[in-house]
Amino acid sequence: MVGFLLFRSVTLTYPQDRLTPLAVDQVAPGVYVHTGVIALMTAANEGAIANLGFVIGGDGVAVVDTGGSVREGRRLLAAIREITDKPIRYVVNTHGHPDHVFGNAAFGPPTIFVGHHNLPRSLAERGPYYLKSFRPSMGSLLDDVKIVPPTLTVADQMKLDLGHRPLVLQAWRTSHSDTDLTVLDKASGTLFAGDLVFVRHIPVLDGSIRGWLKTIDDLAKIPAQRVIPGHGPAPSPWPGALNDERSYLQRLESDCSDLIKRGVPLAKAAQIAGTSEKSHWELFEDYNARNATAAYSELEWQ
Repeated sequence: MVGFLLFRSVTLTYPQDRLTPLAVDQVAPGVYVHTGVIALMTAANEGAIANLGFVIGGDGVAVVDTGGSVREGRRLLAAIREITDKPIRYVVNTHGHPDHVFGNAAFGPPTIFVGHHNLPRSLAERGPYYLKSFRPSMGSLLDDVKIVPPTLTVADQMKLDLGHRPLVLQAWRTSHSDTDLTVLDKASGTLFAGDLVFVRHIPVLDGSIRGWLKTIDDLAKIPAQRVIPGHGPAPSPWPGALNDERSYLQRLESDCSDLIKRGVPLAKAAQIAGTSEKSHWELFEDYNARNATAAYSELEWQ
């Protein structure tokens, strides 16, 4: 999740006649991506900070993540409809953070929502909290948001067929979060990695640093040609897109482990760990101390 900070209350209105399709790029035959801005979620950017995409098969469309507001989800739907009138068979959420799921309500039946097997529980527990926490920064853009859980869940691996176009969905161990799911379009070799992969945007830890480092090693073995990260330039080269993220998480783990051994208290360690990586990342000041706190808390009991 990104943008989980509180801001002053904002009230904006968005007449329907101002609704314009999201800008999307075709990154491979039948694969389209909207690249979000590297920023915190606000009403000014409509919560459009995550990378979203869709894949068109012979019989239908699969959407991968829906954005940080219903308005963004509707604009994504409008972009799809400019390209194809095929039915939207699936919406796949790569995990449960607001910038990836708040647009779900833009897609109605008979679309099937798909996610990690932990996602229903996570959304039930955290959804109301997310809505309350983001209200100050998102204002009226949250009025139409509904927490839409998956009706089809993935425990390990699953294939979805869009009509001679198989998608391979893989559920992962707790890493960035405990609901991480990837989508591989085998026809084009395009991997939608969600927030398991960050490029330029500092990685955000809401799961397990050790689990994430293990997952990175496993991700690197996927025979993809390109990756759509959760945040950052899309597409990005594969598996090279993992390099900076791996280096950051390794440094954070090493620093926290050392600080724990030296008896440095958490509050001070959070201001020290990982800071040598600052020049490589945007939004570093917004997230590194929080990442360090999470990593320290995990490693302290290992």
